[in-house]
Amino acid sequence: MIRVGIGGWVFKPWRGTFYPDKLPQARELAHASRAVTTIEINGTFYGSQKPASFRRWAEETPEDFVFSLKGPRFTTHRGVLAEAGASVERFFGSGVLELGEKLGPVLWQLPPTKAFEPADFAAFLSLLPPSLEGRAIRHVVEAKHKSFGVPEFVALMRQFSAAIALIDSESHPLFADVTADFVYARLQRTSEEIATGYGKSDLAAWAKRARAWEGGGAPADLPTLVPPAGGKAKRDVFIYMISGAKVRAPAAAQALLAELK
Repeated sequence: MIRVGIGGWVFKPWRGTFYPDKLPQARELAHASRAVTTIEINGTFYGSQKPASFRRWAEETPEDFVFSLKGPRFTTHRGVLAEAGASVERFFGSGVLELGEKLGPVLWQLPPTKAFEPADFAAFLSLLPPSLEGRAIRHVVEAKHKSFGVPEFVALMRQFSAAIALIDSESHPLFADVTADFVYARLQRTSEEIATGYGKSDLAAWAKRARAWEGGGAPADLPTLVPPAGGKAKRDVFIYMISGAKVRAPAAAQALLAELK
């Protein structure tokens, strides 16, 4: 399945553009979750959320909706990632499993200054639980430092069945290697001058790439650090329109969903 969405759902400039005029703020999640097919929750990056909040978010969204979550910055923004075990445990004990079937990938976002240290990074990956309470947990790592552009990074991610976050941005390197049974892309080039955020040709290109990933292949026009892995098993694909001209993110996500029909 290919899911396309946005980051968060509370953003004042969306009111009167994405959200209808006079829509109560308490109804914004319900509206957003019926316009896109996934949302990346940002609040978990900055601090713990309450179990009741996760339950409420699950209740307010359609049955087939999926959230992704940002892992807390207290876990990833540290000198030694191998020392993050207690922080990882606190995060998963904070109530995230209350999302039930709507719990999607967990994004671990490393700071741009964090360089690739193979032993420390492998130790961090070993701290991420592959399952909890009988539920498989999908992990994604967003690496922004150019030192991650080596085959060893890909090998470690494949060893732990974690996905590399593909970042479409002018500011960060793009790593397009597929390392898990799903793909996670964060598209950050939306333009305020374009009503749909991305132009028609760009939307068509991303739709084509998404279909290639879903079918078990790899897009021919994106560079990889190592040759694509063999096999053609189908994959889930998560694409988020995020950052860039954020006011255009919902329109971009809806336009890509339309392109994928």
